[in-house]
Amino acid sequence: QVQLVESGGGSVQAGGSLKLSCGASIAFFSACGMGWYRQAPGKERELGSTISKDGVTTYADSVKGRFTISRDNAKKTLYLQMNSLETEDTAVYYCAACRDRYWGQGTQVTVSS
Repeated sequence: QVQLVESGGGSVQAGGSLKLSCGASIAFFSACGMGWYRQAPGKERELGSTISKDGVTTYADSVKGRFTISRDNAKKTLYLQMNSLETEDTAVYYCAACRDRYWGQGTQVTVSS
């Protein structure tokens, strides 16, 4: 059974940093593209960043230059380093795998001013 488990969320002041992790129980993890989504209160879920199986990354304009997505295939873990956090980054963050076939349960990130 495939599972994605996010961790690393929490509360931080604006300008601070957090690093999210997503552990995956996927045998073929290295062959899957991965992504981080987020859903703010009252808003639709939006794509924040992706990383292909070859390590090619993409970022939404709202996080470009502040967030860095990475992966460790040996550990079957996806990461999201978030710097210069803004109150607008407050959301539940989800990781997704294999063209969004699999989803984690989400981790809350709260940024206060």
